[in-house]
Amino acid sequence: MVGLFNKYKLEGMSYSWTGIALEEVESSGKAIIIFGLGLLVVYLALAAQYESFALPFIILLAVPMAILGALSLVSARGLVDDVYVQIGLVMLIGLSAKNSILIVEFAEQQLEHGKSIIDAAIIASELRLRPILMTSIAFILGVLPLYFATGAGAYGRHSVGTAIVGGMILSTVLNLIFIPVLYVILKTVLRAMSGKPKAATEKQLPPVSMVH
Repeated sequence: MVGLFNKYKLEGMSYSWTGIALEEVESSGKAIIIFGLGLLVVYLALAAQYESFALPFIILLAVPMAILGALSLVSARGLVDDVYVQIGLVMLIGLSAKNSILIVEFAEQQLEHGKSIIDAAIIASELRLRPILMTSIAFILGVLPLYFATGAGAYGRHSVGTAIVGGMILSTVLNLIFIPVLYVILKTVLRAMSGKPKAATEKQLPPVSMVH
């Protein structure tokens, strides 16, 4: 259409984008910036919560897994990476990090109670397995109407639903395997760098006096 207008345009006339088309042109190429800002906000919030700049990396490693699952299902379904898919990817930052937060949070609590790093990761994974599966499955089922949408505007709903469903499925499965392992590796490295002995975090119980 633009090429046809350029070919037959009259003197003193021009064209310009308006309305939604103008907003789409202006917002093009900003998806990476928005996604990066979303990751930065989540990272800073987690760093403040755990008072550490290292632990949030474990949690945010769930995000690439979610993105891989989202883009894989989008591609398999024959959809394109449009603005609706990008909205779904931004949503997946928080949704995928939620499961990792549950594991890391409980592992930290187990460390405070004197457990070893490996035992803390195992206990946290076992305790949070059911809540992670229940919340993830419930959310995926809630998004399925978007995945199977029909009627006017169905294409946009397909994009959002497909990205979220694919990201949540792969992220949930892989996080249960990789997050505990990454937690053990990173905590072991941090403890070795700080020079703390293994029993440094164990709480010393007061001696029990025997009364006869």
